[in-house]
Amino acid sequence: RFGGSPVRLVFRAVCLVIVLFLGVSMAGQDQDANPPGKKARNPVTAPVADVEGLPRVLLIGDSISMGYTLPVRALMKGKANVHRPAANCGPTTRGLENLDAWLATGGAAKKWDVIHFNWGLHDLKYMGDKGQNLANPKTPGSHQQVPPAAYEKNLRQLVGRLEKSGAKLVWCSTTPVVEGTRGRIAGDSAKYNAIAAKVMEAHGIPTDDLYGFAMPHLAKIQKPSNVHFTAAGSKALAGQVAASIEKALP
Repeated sequence: RFGGSPVRLVFRAVCLVIVLFLGVSMAGQDQDANPPGKKARNPVTAPVADVEGLPRVLLIGDSISMGYTLPVRALMKGKANVHRPAANCGPTTRGLENLDAWLATGGAAKKWDVIHFNWGLHDLKYMGDKGQNLANPKTPGSHQQVPPAAYEKNLRQLVGRLEKSGAKLVWCSTTPVVEGTRGRIAGDSAKYNAIAAKVMEAHGIPTDDLYGFAMPHLAKIQKPSNVHFTAAGSKALAGQVAASIEKALP
């Protein structure tokens, strides 16, 4: 024990200096790692600088499309400038609210050569009676976010607006919902795809059948009891999407 000796006082002073030094150092590290009010931007939603002379392609879709955006962009390098809205495009209701802004991605004055688009997984998911997301479909009061009749009506409006862009349109069928997926019912993708097929046929719009492509490979490319795909699965989808876009390029 040092008692009240000068040695003890010196020891305490040294400890205090060390604590203060470490505190300042750690605070600086925290600020560098997480600047206040700033978040690292998702590269999927980062703006793309066009390469002059290449066609312009717009991908519209939910998190499934966000998963294949970067690999599609890599596959189309030197062939097309591939853009997407800086958002999850969600259900058709969100599309109706935001489509004009999304079409202005990269500059309102610029035109699109190809638009590859999808809505579905967010339309068919179940919401609770108080707006709870991904509700149990069997719970009283739960309902699909956009029921089939409204989905068809919304899709027709969206297609009409997309046609005014002058771009070549490619509809992308909604990928499968498997058993055990929370807030959704297996098989509903096929029902919504049938509605979309009727709309696209009426407008003469070709379909990238991503549903048909994915269905035989779900055990390998889709996460269990989930609508989302593995990283390898998203790359597999990207190959199908890129091929469909390339067919539509001028």
